[in-house]
Amino acid sequence: MAQLQKQASGNHVQRALKTRHISMISLGGSIGTGLFVASGLAISQAGPGGALLAYVGMGIMVYFLMTSLGEMATYMPVSGSFATYASKYVDPAFGFAMGWNYWFNWAITVAVDISTIALIMKFWLPNVPGWIWSLIALALVVLINALTVKAFGETEYWLALIKVVTVFVFLAVGTLTIFGIMGGHATYLENFVYRKAPFVGGIPAILSVFVVAGFSFQGTELIGITAGESETPESSVPKAINQVFWRILLFYILAIFVIACLLPYTSPDLLGTSASDVSISPFTLVFRRAGLAGAAGVMNAIILTSVLSSANSGMYASSRMLFSLAKQGYAAKIFGRTTKRGIPYVALIGTTVVGLLTFITSIMGTKIYAWLVAASGLTGFIAWMGIAVSHWRFRRAFVKQNHDLSELKYRAKWFPFGPLFAFVLSIVVILGQNINSLINLNWQAIGITYMSVPLFIVLFAYYKIKYKTKLIPLEEIDLSRPNITKK
Repeated sequence: MAQLQKQASGNHVQRALKTRHISMISLGGSIGTGLFVASGLAISQAGPGGALLAYVGMGIMVYFLMTSLGEMATYMPVSGSFATYASKYVDPAFGFAMGWNYWFNWAITVAVDISTIALIMKFWLPNVPGWIWSLIALALVVLINALTVKAFGETEYWLALIKVVTVFVFLAVGTLTIFGIMGGHATYLENFVYRKAPFVGGIPAILSVFVVAGFSFQGTELIGITAGESETPESSVPKAINQVFWRILLFYILAIFVIACLLPYTSPDLLGTSASDVSISPFTLVFRRAGLAGAAGVMNAIILTSVLSSANSGMYASSRMLFSLAKQGYAAKIFGRTTKRGIPYVALIGTTVVGLLTFITSIMGTKIYAWLVAASGLTGFIAWMGIAVSHWRFRRAFVKQNHDLSELKYRAKWFPFGPLFAFVLSIVVILGQNINSLINLNWQAIGITYMSVPLFIVLFAYYKIKYKTKLIPLEEIDLSRPNITKK
């Protein structure tokens, strides 16, 4: 397919992202503290076998989800991605709620990430006020996103590459350590079957690790957002989806296997869950075990780039979603304005202000900050459910309106099993966030954990009641494509 024309008028984004950018953006979005730190928690909760089973299951679900998104994104490559699809293929109220839900998720995530950067910098400079590092990080992220989409793509490419190289080095060092070539005593599989391992805690423990795995894979859906600014979406999106799935599965499964072979699931050092726990990161512990000096400092630097990458992607995703909401009439028209270089600058400013205000609440009012973080907790999984529902409706409408599947440049495999499986597993993960509070009817804990769900319902109900929208009949769904001119 010929390269698509780069649009650069006052109200369009530019198509300047290459396949390598899109692959690395999605890959980088899913390899972060979830792998570098929280993977240890998964092993301690369900044992090495339980952790591997949960990550494989979640990886398969994410694959189906990405193929569903890929089919729609190649057919209609727009910046609003799944919020636009929800509006066109399900119900405008559903798209409205999906869009604002996702924007809110990433706007808050940006604030969480810049707060985390302050904690990471304390490792080296404990006497410098943390807010200084957070403001520097925020300014850097805004600058990268304000230049060009290509500048964003290049930055994410290299930041993600650092994480990928780290995983490869870890796997190599870990394998040599397992066989005793580095670090002295060979462990082989002795820790993998230590005491109650490989499976600890049974099915409830595995389900709890599904939650950890789910958060680790959050960010893979960025492929859909980037499709609207891809040079060749019909070829680059499918390629990126296939590459990302195998890389993620390879990285996570092999990394967890190496950690489980070298560290027993009973080790208290596996309980770290945040970037501030770098000294007990499984990666740090394995590097130390291999005899590598300065392992904590190196991993801290890598986790710093990882969190910076997350904030950068979050700013991109949220600003593009707000831009799309404005284009659909779901937000003020001013947020639909772009620079000559195709940057939605008003949406970028608006997202930055929200991120900055949220960050300020982390200093001035910790209760409000904790409430905002809790409110955004499940929004990513709600977005996944929306992708599954939208694809199920899209494909059924496509067939209902007598279209031939050969018209689709990329076709999701195993339909309708794929979207239905992803939908059901997303619900399982959402319910499993705090299963004990549900069983014991701890209403305060339920309210904090599941705050995202009523927030989504309120957004959906508000738009539906105000504009009296209805579920769009399959035969009336608009399957027209955007006018994308070839060179």
